[in-house]
Amino acid sequence: MTQRRRLRCLLVPIALVCLVATARADVKLATIFGDSMVLQRELPVPVWGWADPGEAVSVTFGSQTQQVEADAEGHWQVKLDALEANAEGQTLTVKGTNTITVNDVLVGEVWICSGQSNMEWPLRVSLNPDEEVAAADHPQIRLFNVPGHLTSPVAKETCPGTWQVCQPATAKDFSAVGYFFGRQLHQDLKVPIGLVGSNWGGTRIEPWTSPAGFRGVPELKQIADQVDAYTAETKVSGGSPSAIYNAMVHPLAPFAMRGAIWYQGESNGNEGESYYHKTKALVQGWRELFNPELAFYWVQLADFRAPNDDPAGGDGWAKLREAQRKSLGIKHTGMAVIIDIGQADDIHPRNKQDVGWRLAQWALHQTYGKQDVVPSGPLYKSHKVEGNSIRLAFANTGGGLIVGKKEGLAPTQEVADGKLARFAIAGEDKKWHWADAMIDGESVVVKSSDVAHPVAVRYDYSTNPAGANLYNKEGIPASPFRTDDW
Repeated sequence: MTQRRRLRCLLVPIALVCLVATARADVKLATIFGDSMVLQRELPVPVWGWADPGEAVSVTFGSQTQQVEADAEGHWQVKLDALEANAEGQTLTVKGTNTITVNDVLVGEVWICSGQSNMEWPLRVSLNPDEEVAAADHPQIRLFNVPGHLTSPVAKETCPGTWQVCQPATAKDFSAVGYFFGRQLHQDLKVPIGLVGSNWGGTRIEPWTSPAGFRGVPELKQIADQVDAYTAETKVSGGSPSAIYNAMVHPLAPFAMRGAIWYQGESNGNEGESYYHKTKALVQGWRELFNPELAFYWVQLADFRAPNDDPAGGDGWAKLREAQRKSLGIKHTGMAVIIDIGQADDIHPRNKQDVGWRLAQWALHQTYGKQDVVPSGPLYKSHKVEGNSIRLAFANTGGGLIVGKKEGLAPTQEVADGKLARFAIAGEDKKWHWADAMIDGESVVVKSSDVAHPVAVRYDYSTNPAGANLYNKEGIPASPFRTDDW
């Protein structure tokens, strides 16, 4: 071998080693950070990624610079001090052995929008799609969507996705509910809005729930044990507990977010009390991940399928809606009631505008402290037997209770001299009868000539309670409820 060939053989592996070392040395940012993003205001903001173990990393945003060294496994994270809202694009700079520049970064309110197909349902096929898409030009609203349907038996560190400025070409394929929710917040708060979409049609709640969430609810120990037994080789699907969470939610953490909106339940539609426990696990797990005070607002399932004229109800999604209502006992949660805007023959009602608006009312009132905003329609609070009748008390009566009628996107109209429908009453024999119901100030009085000594009331307690018409004057319907636990 000539001296030149010998030298070349020695230099090639050295060069390869140098190339590998250089590639490993590049500091990297988590996927959720990118051009045209929104950072959460008024909260510490984690910024994180990967580098060589021990590599010095600095993060600069505005007047702040935070420094850290990557740990033994190459992970690094800093926390920016709480930021003020800013609609002017700024630069986020990350320096290690290389430099990453993230441009056009706004500061405002960030929400994750998640669930199954009714949350995934895009703007381009909602009501009035052409007009809505054409009007979706909001430079201060930014959209991030986790594409594809991904699963993993163990928590992933990365997932795909990019930020986009909200305009017709980008908004048309984004969640319609998420968009209408964000548009309302932007209009009322007048700050930038970041919406993070992570959805998968036809999925149950269990795949979206973290292992920690399951562990925190004793009633779900069996599922917790199942998830804790997963290894990297465990085969999972879109129906496996925690499998979607691991691939489509965990990689987003610990991104600073104000809250979550959630539209799911159809695939768990045969459940009752168990869905309440699963909701608690979902909320607690996500709060542990993103923000201990994460606001969480969900959509109660819409009316669906043929109406049921049995006063006892209890068919279809009735029990699941009751579990969703019960879940309001979880701190800082809310529920958009849409029992009046579903479609009996379509599990995907097209009116997503009212869904987004009703979710936004919860956020504006409860998260952002706008006390003049009524967050929902009437919610059952208590009842009292008065002779042969039962008096029902409600929260969120707003300007007063009314008999209302909702058609399409038009505002709810009060029906003068209208009669309340879909109330049922029972005595100690537990036999249900349709009841006469009358608004009396802030309460509703229910009775029936067939029940001399009533003990319980049900309202809208069926999968499609056609004709339900109790609203408040703000035009939001009352939630279905029952006072019994039979």
